[in-house]
Amino acid sequence: MKNHCCRTMTRQVNNQCEEHSNPFECPDKLINYTEQYDEYGLIIHNGGTSSLTINYCPWCGTKLPDSKRDS
Repeated sequence: MKNHCCRTMTRQVNNQCEEHSNPFECPDKLINYTEQYDEYGLIIHNGGTSSLTINYCPWCGTKLPDSKRDS
């Protein structure tokens, strides 16, 4: 389990729902973290798998790492 910028972010990223195997279907799952790109996103709960990339933690305000997607 990776630690993130604050306890709330760590709890959100590492949360495993007992009812929903797909995190995009769980209304309690707010953050999508893609380890491959070190990228954070707010999940858009509209029935799809979209998320909006964020640059700062919504709880503590810490700047999140730059995405490695273009590296």
